[in-house]
Amino acid sequence: EVQLVESGGGLVQPGGSLRLSCAASGFIFSTYAMTWARQAPGKGLEWVSTINGGGRTYYADSVKGRFTISRDNAKNTVYLQMNSLKSEDTDLYYCLRGFMDNWDERGQGTQVTVSS
Repeated sequence: EVQLVESGGGLVQPGGSLRLSCAASGFIFSTYAMTWARQAPGKGLEWVSTINGGGRTYYADSVKGRFTISRDNAKNTVYLQMNSLKSEDTDLYYCLRGFMDNWDERGQGTQVTVSS
């Protein structure tokens, strides 16, 4: 059974940082691209960042230069380091198995709230 479990969300002030983690199990992690996406209430899923199996990274323009995606294949974990957070980054963040919008499994999400 495929499982993706996100953690690391929380409340942070504007300009602050958070690191999200996604622990994966039930599949050969190193062979899959992994993606972070976010969703505001009542809105669709917004792609944030992707890392392929070889470590190549891709970012949405809205987070480029502020967010960094990485993976540890030995730990079956993908990370999202978020710096210089803004109020508009407030969302429910999901870990997805797949490349950008082409995904097939999703975690339960972790809430990120940026507020003073």
